[in-house]
Amino acid sequence: MMCPMKKRKTSEVLVSRNASEMESILPVLLACDYYTVPSLSELAARECVDSGYCQRVQDFTVGRLGYGVVKFLGETDVRWLKLDQVIQFNQQEVVVYEDGYGKPLIGMGLNKAAEVTLVLKVKVGKDEVIGGQNNLELEKLRMKLKGVNERQGARFISYDPSSHQWKFLVPHFSRFGLDAEDDIDMVPIDNNNQQELGPIVKEVSQDVNEEDEMRMDVSPSAGPSGSALVHSLPAHLGLDPLKMQEMRMLMFQNGEENEDENGSLVHKTRSSRKEGADGGVHGSVLQLSAKKSSHNVSPNNTSSNSSPFKILSPLSPSLPNKQALLDYISKSGSASPPRNILMIGQNKGTPTKTTKVKGFKLDPKHETPIGTRSNIIADAGLFMGRSFRVGWGPNGLLVHSGTPICDVNASKGLSSIIHIEKVALDATVRDEDKKVKEDLINLRFDSPLRLHRSLRQDITEIETGSFKLKLQKLVCSRSRLPEVCRGHVAFVERQLDVSGLSRAERTILMHQVMAWELINVLFSEREAKGSSESAEMDDAMDMMLDKRVDYPDVESEAEPLIRRSDFSSWLQESVCHRVQEEMSRLNEGRYLETIFSLLTGRQLGAAVELAVDKGDVRMACLLSQAGGSMVNRSDMTAQIDVWKMDGLDFNFIEKERLKLYELLSGNIHGALLDSELDWKRHLGLLMWYHLPPDTSLPVIVQTYQQLLHEGRAPYPIPFYVDEGPLEEATGLNFGGHFDLTYYLMLLHANRANSTAILKTMFSSPSSTYDALDYHMIWHQRSVLEAIGALDYKDFYVLDMSFVSQLLCLGQCHLAIYVVLHMPQHDDHPHLHASIIREILFQYCETWSSHEMQRKFIEDLGIPSAWMHEALAVYYQYYGDLSMALDHLLESSNWQRAHSIFMTSVSHSLFLSSQHSEIWRLAISMEGHKSEIADWDLGAGIYIYFYLLKSSFEDENTMAEFDSLEKKNDECRAFFSRLKDSLSVWGNRLLPAARGTYSKMAEELSTLLSSRISKGSTRSSQLSCLDTILDAPMPEDIRSCHLQDAISVFTFWLSEVAS
Repeated sequence: MMCPMKKRKTSEVLVSRNASEMESILPVLLACDYYTVPSLSELAARECVDSGYCQRVQDFTVGRLGYGVVKFLGETDVRWLKLDQVIQFNQQEVVVYEDGYGKPLIGMGLNKAAEVTLVLKVKVGKDEVIGGQNNLELEKLRMKLKGVNERQGARFISYDPSSHQWKFLVPHFSRFGLDAEDDIDMVPIDNNNQQELGPIVKEVSQDVNEEDEMRMDVSPSAGPSGSALVHSLPAHLGLDPLKMQEMRMLMFQNGEENEDENGSLVHKTRSSRKEGADGGVHGSVLQLSAKKSSHNVSPNNTSSNSSPFKILSPLSPSLPNKQALLDYISKSGSASPPRNILMIGQNKGTPTKTTKVKGFKLDPKHETPIGTRSNIIADAGLFMGRSFRVGWGPNGLLVHSGTPICDVNASKGLSSIIHIEKVALDATVRDEDKKVKEDLINLRFDSPLRLHRSLRQDITEIETGSFKLKLQKLVCSRSRLPEVCRGHVAFVERQLDVSGLSRAERTILMHQVMAWELINVLFSEREAKGSSESAEMDDAMDMMLDKRVDYPDVESEAEPLIRRSDFSSWLQESVCHRVQEEMSRLNEGRYLETIFSLLTGRQLGAAVELAVDKGDVRMACLLSQAGGSMVNRSDMTAQIDVWKMDGLDFNFIEKERLKLYELLSGNIHGALLDSELDWKRHLGLLMWYHLPPDTSLPVIVQTYQQLLHEGRAPYPIPFYVDEGPLEEATGLNFGGHFDLTYYLMLLHANRANSTAILKTMFSSPSSTYDALDYHMIWHQRSVLEAIGALDYKDFYVLDMSFVSQLLCLGQCHLAIYVVLHMPQHDDHPHLHASIIREILFQYCETWSSHEMQRKFIEDLGIPSAWMHEALAVYYQYYGDLSMALDHLLESSNWQRAHSIFMTSVSHSLFLSSQHSEIWRLAISMEGHKSEIADWDLGAGIYIYFYLLKSSFEDENTMAEFDSLEKKNDECRAFFSRLKDSLSVWGNRLLPAARGTYSKMAEELSTLLSSRISKGSTRSSQLSCLDTILDAPMPEDIRSCHLQDAISVFTFWLSEVAS
């Protein structure tokens, strides 16, 4: 019997001898979240003891933490397997030999019967299945999973809701799991949650840890810095890989073969992997081929010796027939982290090319293979690994990809083409020929805002930093409301005289007139007797508006009846044109229909005259009392009921006459059984013929609203839909908006008290088909707030939309005026300052070139420092640094002004001998030198220079004998500051600035040299010359002073020698 010590030594010798052979036949697995049972370390140990064990591994198992496991039944040959390339676990699926490359016959390798366990979180009803709850739904789920297995040729075993494990048997391998069309509500799997595998993880956790250590020895060629994508592009996009493959094959039928740059065909295979294996490197690279659906590789799965391959771009103009999706060249030694979506970081080493391409579009009639899970079509930009977002430029410039916004006939297929379109923020001031009309700018923007400004404003000062802003709020009493409304109506009526307006524009203008008149009717109040508001109203205001209407004194109890009467007159006027249009289409012989149409517009006089002309005297008598006493309506109702009870044959009475009788009795729904009316006339019938004549307006509006909710009244759709529709409004979706006049009625009846109604009310679709036109709705909101009819502050979208519209028209001063009327928000205390400063900076050229705008902005109390700072940035951008410096000084931005002065302005002024200008600029900053860094080594040098130079030129200062030594010390100190300044400013100083320093040093050196007199001592003379030679000046100038120094020194030596 062999002793244990000798047996151990024999085993070690065998292991050492067969290590290289064992390493070559062992399976390779580099992905950190994959594992095997037995583990790789156990396989290596058993192969050492029992040669040939790896070709007959019993129930070999491969799994991925959090995804599932595959147990290959029976004995399996695992030699030379690259498990990373063969087996892939994705969410709810497992793929073995996914693209068919290297796939053995059935029963060979891993293409054999196996038991698959997938982690599958699903929802049953609203709750996730846990522990067998909801047995009925759970049974339905099991039946669905069984059906999926049968469709794929597998045999269902079980589904455990507690561990989320779906088990089934497969006869051989391709792809098994769930598809996008499988109607099962999935819950995303947490890759880090290892509890999903239940006992499986517990069995292999120890082996996985041992396997991690084993990989460092078994696979020494795996690069530690390699990088690869963990998932494929379709998986990250939430798309089904197989359906994406089908879609790609539709767009690029020749995906399997591509022409390279030399014209030869490139066959996409796994050659790179094959070469990596032959070279002893276990690596893989993500490929986007037609057969590629998804891929999992380890971050370490990159080889420095892997061969590069190329997939050509589908947008290359040189490849019209053979196209693929991506230029990809694997870069040896690159260690970039994994990326979620293909980005340009993967193309390191590929030269950047800029080509003009046309892109491609899909036929919108072609049925795409994408299922219900992802009903989208991705464009070429997405496949090429580049993302593109919608971008906004100045003045409504929109940059986007996809279907052009302005082309209503464009196909719905997405495209790789990038479109640049101009959003028509100024469409409201253009005529039919799309030309801007200055008259419209004045009447729609300038004049209404001047009227707005002429009214009384409440001023509130707010602090923003060291500055103050004067926020304004319009204040107006209801007794002054008629004048304000007439002022706006006058501006609108003057617009009707502008030539070139379309029919749609004129319709909008008429609607605006009716809206202002309705505001006057609903919200104005008569001035109380003996009181007078604002006796000091401006004469200009009275001239702009029509003269005041002096209402007779009335009792307060009569106010509702007067308002009702005014509203009735307004309603008659607003539907008059509809009545006339309807009458023009009626046959003259059918006068009863004409009478009914006249009654819908409350034109009783015309209806009575028509009845008399036709000899229908009884009908004329009834019509004269229409809408009057409720007794008459009751009598008409009673008479109709008597006829019905007596069995009167109504076929002997004209149908139109019966409708008139029903209407006169107050039964408006009976009169409108076979008729359709617009909402305003329906409201009129409700008020004139159905409700009592003393019903107040709020009750009328509430009654109509109730009928609307019951579906018994027409919807108050916007006028541009109701009246035509207009050509410009064709195809527009008003999105559930009602007409503005209806919202005004709700506001008067206190029925518009919700935030949603108010925001919808003051949005452009309620008053115009132009969704970007806010000019009139802003004024109406402002007036309603001023009179107290509206108490809601969150209209920032409306305010900013109107500001954008004004800026697009170049009305910067008016835009700032609107910003000042935005309410203060506690959460955003600096909102006004930010917006105003942004306007000043972005539109500096506009407001600065118009003196009127500049004066207007100053009158608004905008800090002048903000304006000068904006001008400084503007001039600096265009290279006028002198002007930029002046405006920076005006804005008290001392540090920036000092920087521009030193780096760009001072040297040019000095070399052009503009010393007085340098002195002015430097002195203006000297008072704030405590706020300026490096003042003494900056502008302070120029002040010191001029003071020192003037002291030389003053002859009286040289009377004393020791003045030379004093000047010498001052010059030495100045030269030292010049050197320190050059060191501090460094390369920020231009060569001309350095030349300025040399010029100053040269001038002072010349002055100091001229003061060396014979009466001075030799030591003083030599000290002065030493100072001069140490000055920062050109070498040629220094050589001249050096000759003087040599002469003095030689003369001094001769004196000493003698």
